[in-house]
Amino acid sequence: MSPFIPADAKLRKAILVRAGQLLLQEAITGVILFAVAGTWRWWRGWLYLGTSIALLVATTLYVLPRNPEIIAERGKRHQGTARFDKVIIGIYTATVAALIVVAGLDAVRFGWAPLGPVWALPGALLMALGMVPAAGAMAVNRHLEPTVRIQQERGHQVVTTGPYRYVRHPMYLGSLLQMAGMPMVLGSAWAAVCALATAISVIVRTALEDRMLQRDLPGYAEYARRTRYRLVPGVW
Repeated sequence: MSPFIPADAKLRKAILVRAGQLLLQEAITGVILFAVAGTWRWWRGWLYLGTSIALLVATTLYVLPRNPEIIAERGKRHQGTARFDKVIIGIYTATVAALIVVAGLDAVRFGWAPLGPVWALPGALLMALGMVPAAGAMAVNRHLEPTVRIQQERGHQVVTTGPYRYVRHPMYLGSLLQMAGMPMVLGSAWAAVCALATAISVIVRTALEDRMLQRDLPGYAEYARRTRYRLVPGVW
């Protein structure tokens, strides 16, 4: 059997469900983008959607033969999410939605503070760069669920391989890079304000999650002493 197709039928079904969730998410994003912009003839909107979908496909193809379980797990709801994370997820979701809406209004409909075409390619490259630590984290960490919790029923352990050798939260580093790239691709300076709010929520989540893991996950405090930086090597 192909390494891209798990042998376990239940796992295959869960992965297909997750793929459907992601495609639906992209479709909803596209509808909102173009509806707010008031036109389908917005090349930067199509560039953003194309880049996002291409990166999702590339990441999936990279992770599937290495850690297919995590793709399935990221599509499920789990009990025991930390209370602080429920609040931060709400803020994160709201600010990302605001970014999409503001980008369409700014870059196309009203032109409050549009960014020129020269910003589009660097933004797309930032989005692609952000997928590198994220895909690396997904490939090695079977506990990389979308919410913060101690996964006792799944034998939660500290992961120290892959990008975790350099920073303790590579997935969040990837998110920050992508947030920086999105307004550039979409061509909206005001959307960058929303991206900044999203980035702040990610940084706060990183700090709170790291503190929880040091307190509640055996071996994590020792790992934190060896791998000093949470997000950016040499900075924090």
